[in-house]
Amino acid sequence: MTQLSPGEAGSEVSELEAQYPNLALALLDSIPSSVLILDRGLRVALANRNFLDKGRRTAESIVGRRLDEVFPMAILNVTQLDQRARAVLQFGRPYDGGKMTYRAPGVPQRVYYYNLTPLRQDNLVTGVLVLMHDVTEQERLAEDVRRVERHLASVVESANDLVASMEPDGRIMTWNQAAERVSGVHVAEVTGAYLADMCAAEDREAMRSLLNAVRRGEPSKVREMGLCTSDGRTIPVAWACSPMWDDHGRVSALVAVGRDLTERRLLEAQLFQSAKMASLGAMAGGIAHQLRNPLGAASAAAQLLLRDQRNSELGQQCAQKIYEGIKRASAIIESLLRFARPDGGRFGTVMVNEIVSDMVAMMRHQANLNQVQVTTELVSDLPPIFADPSALQQAFTNLFLNACQAMPVGGQLVVRTRRLPDSRQIAVEFQDTGCGIPAENLTKVFDPFFTTRPVGQGGVGLGLTIAYGIVQQHGGSIQVQSTVGLGSTFTVLLDAKLPT
Repeated sequence: MTQLSPGEAGSEVSELEAQYPNLALALLDSIPSSVLILDRGLRVALANRNFLDKGRRTAESIVGRRLDEVFPMAILNVTQLDQRARAVLQFGRPYDGGKMTYRAPGVPQRVYYYNLTPLRQDNLVTGVLVLMHDVTEQERLAEDVRRVERHLASVVESANDLVASMEPDGRIMTWNQAAERVSGVHVAEVTGAYLADMCAAEDREAMRSLLNAVRRGEPSKVREMGLCTSDGRTIPVAWACSPMWDDHGRVSALVAVGRDLTERRLLEAQLFQSAKMASLGAMAGGIAHQLRNPLGAASAAAQLLLRDQRNSELGQQCAQKIYEGIKRASAIIESLLRFARPDGGRFGTVMVNEIVSDMVAMMRHQANLNQVQVTTELVSDLPPIFADPSALQQAFTNLFLNACQAMPVGGQLVVRTRRLPDSRQIAVEFQDTGCGIPAENLTKVFDPFFTTRPVGQGGVGLGLTIAYGIVQQHGGSIQVQSTVGLGSTFTVLLDAKLPT
């Protein structure tokens, strides 16, 4: 190491002391903040390059000037900068925390965050250092963030749907105006409460499960749950929940959006009532047509019988007509009663092929009248089933007639039985070459009173409904396949397993 002589060391210190003011000024000029040094008279003793450049001023126009000559009086009145600087000089304590909006002549407005630091020499406060940080860009970004937040808050508050934000454990943090309006509960009353506790008693566990699933990141579906109101009512609400994530990928909050279904339920009830009245009208028209013919024949026969009671042969014919008319009317009423109150029937061990053969033999004449060629394909080794033979025959008859009615100008009907492979089920198929069923009607064909035929032509739309009910009574099902213009296939599936 090189040793300096006392003379050489003193010479180097003198040079550093001589350069110190220049080094200090260079250091101040390199600071990316504005710096002013005030003397005890609150005159500017020094201004760094940043302050001069931001204000487009020169050192000659600043140094030696008082604060009220450097800053507009309006700024001094608002910030009380001169008073705070005097307090720093007097008490020697720094002042930290002040915001200043400053516009120098000919330059855009800037926002500064400033603090005051006392300068000491020999334990005496000789001046004040004013450090001003330009926070204009940060203020602009903060205002943009606040504007976006206000916009989002306005959107949430003006939404017609209920919106609630929650802690990850389900405690409510925010509750928008729609939620207040629907529930009648103010946000101050629900803040900190659990959303699940706001639901109907029977839905609370479901809401907890839903929120737990959302918190775990599992996909969520819309769930309908009741919401309790302040007046003791329960309203139906469709809830959709989603998580909010922080920068580390953790769930920081939960959001629940609920749609009040009260008006929708009311509208559905009105539509259901309208549909029911329309069905009743169609049923009344169809039944009236069905009953008019047998009752008209019976009435005419009774009138003839009353006019001429001496002719025994005529009386016999009239009595027969009356009996047949009443029998037909009774059959129609019996069909309605079976639909309204299906009984258990007389179940026993039966063979499906026998029921199908008897039904086809009985209905073949009707098929010939409709110019429908009937073919049967019956598998011989079918096991017996446990069923009510009369009810099952009625179901097959209704499906047979439905197929014939689908072929108004004639066609082919294949009735087949088969056993499903690897299954204990037996299938009975009715395959026609009729007009087919449009796709939009496939889900409606078993609905009560549904028919695409005019009133009085082809019944009142109860045939397939009754067949469906009978098959369900037997623990089976009916499947439908159809192509418009090519025909339809109705398949009855029955379980071949006998009761033990």
